[in-house]
Amino acid sequence: MDHVLVIVPFPMSENNLAKRRAQLDAVKLGRDLRFTFRSTKAAPRNYVSEADMALADISILEVGQSAQEEGFGAVCVDTMSDSGVAALRSVLDIPVIGPGRASMLTAMLLGSRFSVVTMWKHWFHLYKKTIGELGIRDHVASIRSIDVAPDNQALLAGKEEDIFPLLLAEAEAAIAEDGAEVILLGSTTMHQAHQFLSERLDVPVINPGPLTYKLVEVMLGLGLSHSRAAYPASPVPRTEMIAAMMAAAGTFDH
Repeated sequence: MDHVLVIVPFPMSENNLAKRRAQLDAVKLGRDLRFTFRSTKAAPRNYVSEADMALADISILEVGQSAQEEGFGAVCVDTMSDSGVAALRSVLDIPVIGPGRASMLTAMLLGSRFSVVTMWKHWFHLYKKTIGELGIRDHVASIRSIDVAPDNQALLAGKEEDIFPLLLAEAEAAIAEDGAEVILLGSTTMHQAHQFLSERLDVPVINPGPLTYKLVEVMLGLGLSHSRAAYPASPVPRTEMIAAMMAAAGTFDH
């Protein structure tokens, strides 16, 4: 049995962590995989500024840096920003998958142009960064938002009647007005809306979190992992220092 670590990028109660774990219900996995969801000790309030992104990277790195030693066979990072993915790949030999790049590249397998439909305009910089790094601007029909501040703890629970129709309207506009052939949910915090949108749209709708679990299955099945040429290891690892930093950060009020 392969054991997969899923890193949730915010400190969470067990009840709220269960809402993230519910993403497993949206994907069929053929291999004998076991998933452990583990939240960070500290995090930015949300992913808006460059300072937020720096804290996100280090907090996610701390959770996953010992995953290989603990016996995990792969790591998934549960944020569309792909925070910490590159850093973890530099310290781990096992596959590390983030949903940002993975979902955009998958969208390009399913159609020539895709649109990101998201909760909040303040997240646009996350998608634009990944789009720029991949050099795929010509394949992006649009980035659309309902401009509602996200709840990274309770997610969309209790807000379905208000939020789902807004997301549907933006997705329909992306298809009709922008020429989108694939819709990509802009956050793993939106996973509860996937079935609602999929049943009402005539194009594929990508649910980024569950996609990473399936990709991990593929990577493990094919014996693949990231390239050391692309992600060289540090000659002087700072594992203990990073752990101490996050242990101290975890004592602050979130």
